Amino acid sequence: MSQQPAVKPFLEVLSGRRQSVPPVWMMRQAGRYLPEYRELRATAGSFLDLCFNPEWAAEVTLQPIRRFGFDAAIIFSDILVVPHALGRVVRFEAGEGPRLDPLDTPEAIKTLARAADFTKLEPVYEALRRVRAALDPKVTLIGFCGAPWTVATYMVAGRGTPDQAPARLLAYREPDAFARLIDVLVENSIQYLLGQLAAGADALQIFDTWAGVLPPREFARWSVEPTRRIVEGVRAKVPDAKIIGFPRGAGAQLPAYVEATAVDGVSIDWTAEPSLIRERVQNRVAVQGNLDPLALIAGGAALDRAVDDALASYAGGRYIFNLGHGIQPETPIAHVEQMLARVRGHKG
Repeated sequence: MSQQPAVKPFLEVLSGRRQSVPPVWMMRQAGRYLPEYRELRATAGSFLDLCFNPEWAAEVTLQPIRRFGFDAAIIFSDILVVPHALGRVVRFEAGEGPRLDPLDTPEAIKTLARAADFTKLEPVYEALRRVRAALDPKVTLIGFCGAPWTVATYMVAGRGTPDQAPARLLAYREPDAFARLIDVLVENSIQYLLGQLAAGADALQIFDTWAGVLPPREFARWSVEPTRRIVEGVRAKVPDAKIIGFPRGAGAQLPAYVEATAVDGVSIDWTAEPSLIRERVQNRVAVQGNLDPLALIAGGAALDRAVDDALASYAGGRYIFNLGHGIQPETPIAHVEQMLARVRGHKG
């Protein structure tokens, strides 16, 4: 007799089937709050060396699964590996974040390669294959990329800035040149995500961390439309691909984003208004989020209240419990355990 494939609660939610106990994972769950991560990071050299060593990247991906038993693992990598594969110099400086050579003029953008060298990303695919082989069949493996707008903000400025003004100004002043940059990122992100699916990813997430700085017209052009094209491009080759979008800070623009992009789920940050989400987003797709990472640091009764609020707001529908952004390095492990016990004790 053939064995039935294991049910993955996370994928069940993305497929439209609500779970009585919401599946749970955390953005940036593989990282600096874990002593086992810090130990490996100390031996790895640079951050990119850690990302591009399949053995290490797989180990880091699996660490929080072993410790906490999350329902999903997300491959340990970075959104800036696509610029790296496009031939841009990408480096991470301790305490300073990423640094790139800025593409801040139309002339500079013309020097950008149209097609990435995907052999540079083979270590990511190999890490995915290793994690898939090691994971419990019930645990979902998530691949990801940065949304073109967010990746472009780093490529234009050469670094992160408080409000990503350099990219916003360039998009206003030189929309044709900026559109060329976005087009390159759309096409190569499609190929990168397809490669991740082929290597064993069960689902994909598109991180648009800086979507919330855009006014409505620019949000539609630079956040929504490129994401729509990526989803369409991936599904042209893998029609049943499960994709989550995370336009952080989109607020009242989320319903339009969901309708236009055709994602299966959407991540929401901790400022989301529950009735808007329930009535105009969760009635269409799965919702993922949205515990404030600072509530997780606070712990105690404040954490219990925040977990209960999220469950009360969203667990009646298709829901994946997560944070509203990435976990902070100073988060106590005991508070993660407290959060998990609270979520998994939920009866709904």
